[in-house]
Amino acid sequence: MNWAERSIGEITEIVTKGTTPSTYGMPFTDSGINFIKAEALNGDVALDRGGFAFINEETHEKLRRSQLHENDVLVTIAGANVGKCGYVYQNDLPANTNQAVGIVRVKQEYANPRYIYYHFKNPSTFSMCQGIGGGQAAQPNINLTILKSFKLPLPDVDYQNRVVQIIASYDDLIENNKRRVELLEESARQLYKEWFVRFRFPGHEHVKIIGGVPVGWEKTTADNVIDILSGGTPKTSVADYWNGDIGFYTPKDSTNTVYVSSTEKTITESGLDKCASKLYQKNTLFITARGTVGKLNLAQQPMAMNQSCYALVGKKPINQFYLYFSMQAGIQQVKSRAVGAVFDAIIKDTFKVIPFIVPPKLLIDEFTEFVEPTLQQIDNLILSIAKLTQVRDLLLPKLMSGEIAA
Repeated sequence: MNWAERSIGEITEIVTKGTTPSTYGMPFTDSGINFIKAEALNGDVALDRGGFAFINEETHEKLRRSQLHENDVLVTIAGANVGKCGYVYQNDLPANTNQAVGIVRVKQEYANPRYIYYHFKNPSTFSMCQGIGGGQAAQPNINLTILKSFKLPLPDVDYQNRVVQIIASYDDLIENNKRRVELLEESARQLYKEWFVRFRFPGHEHVKIIGGVPVGWEKTTADNVIDILSGGTPKTSVADYWNGDIGFYTPKDSTNTVYVSSTEKTITESGLDKCASKLYQKNTLFITARGTVGKLNLAQQPMAMNQSCYALVGKKPINQFYLYFSMQAGIQQVKSRAVGAVFDAIIKDTFKVIPFIVPPKLLIDEFTEFVEPTLQQIDNLILSIAKLTQVRDLLLPKLMSGEIAA
């Protein structure tokens, strides 16, 4: 196919970057206008709302340069995730972004903005961004001049639209499944709160509350009801230890859903033998201890993990499903009353301050009977998302290179 080569600068109205309010003494707020941080750019077309902060209307108006428009393409230009991209929908607005995010506003007579988003999502473009952004700098970055100079072979808009239609159909299925996962997990979380926080469990009318918990329940801390297990990393200099079939969980792999299904890095059996981590079985609970602290995931398949995490296994009568929701609630309590650097990192002593309630075994078992089918649905949906993502990511570069015609 005979496609014209264009630079990003040629096909855009604007290429700029955001601004952080604190630079100008402006505060973040608990709610209000969306402020999209680089963490929200996870490489999926829908922005990760866990990476949103908030500002007020006055700050939004003052930071005009960083105000976002519908169909803006966002690219991480600073930090370890240089090259990660995202796309702005109407329901993300009004919004601003920070200086770690480049804003690419496409002239639609030249290109479909979603097609340009897919250009940045293409693994070859991401690898190029990582290579340019890394260099020798302590803080990887891509400046706006370089971003504008990026060239791409650009087909006519009709062809772009066909590519977008094909890939967007996968995106839509993936996002629908993600929303179903969120709803299912929220329903299980609300059941946990109803029974074990509000104490409206089956038969609660006949049970007295003494010392803040129902009679027969134990109020304790997490360290007393779990085994806390550690991880480790095989030598990175030994190639035989890496790129095997065993998932290797690190804080970078933490997700906002109950399960973690895949990891950025994998190790071999030899790597596992030379590693301080055990092979942790499905439904082991991982908690991140450094970096993004306090994220919780159940392993969807056997995995090892590095030393920046702990693996948690409940002692009887605590099972892994009850443990997941209880640890979520306990960590939230600690964070809500924390001051200073309480949660800058997690060490084993941290588990001594995380509150934990142990109800009777029969009630834990009854709760598990309700939530286990829900978590099984989540498990299946996450596997479906992984398969759809794999097919989409195989198709994308072939369609954009013309190897497969749209």
